[in-house]
Amino acid sequence: MPQPKYRKIAVLGYRSVGKSSLTIQFVEGQFVDSYDPTIENTFNKMVSVNGQDFNLQLVDTAGQDEYSIFPQSHSMDIHGYVLVYSVTSMKSFEVVQVLHDKLLDMVGKIQVPTVLVGNKKDLHMERVIKPEEGNKLADSWGAAFMESSARENQTAVEVFKRIILEMEKADGNVPAEEKKCSVM
Repeated sequence: MPQPKYRKIAVLGYRSVGKSSLTIQFVEGQFVDSYDPTIENTFNKMVSVNGQDFNLQLVDTAGQDEYSIFPQSHSMDIHGYVLVYSVTSMKSFEVVQVLHDKLLDMVGKIQVPTVLVGNKKDLHMERVIKPEEGNKLADSWGAAFMESSARENQTAVEVFKRIILEMEKADGNVPAEEKKCSVM
């Protein structure tokens, strides 16, 4: 059995977009509805993707706005980022763009493994951001895009599996079905 790979993932976004709810749904399989602003929590979870075990350390960060100083700790030893906005909040969509810019400045790279997540997709009546807008933004970053609902375990799991695939891709480990075959 190959050794589990250790990966540290930061979950970033504006306040009350569902960062903790998504993380807790993934780690513990339950939806926490009460809103209690996070200072910073770290969760650990073992997950298997494409036959490889990953020991994930998830850093659930405090909500940030466009004026927040991007904490140095959010760029140290982090392998991948989950940037979350709420499909019901234009403000959160704007903030996630600012956070992404700050993140790249801090990391000093043009691209880091990232999944952009439009959360609260179950709140149809309150939606103000279309999936196409999220998709377009993620494309401009070279990031993956998904919409999720922290109420549904399935989408929360998909989010974190997706960031694993993005980190693996960045490491040059592309799953078999995606490997391109070239004849020399």
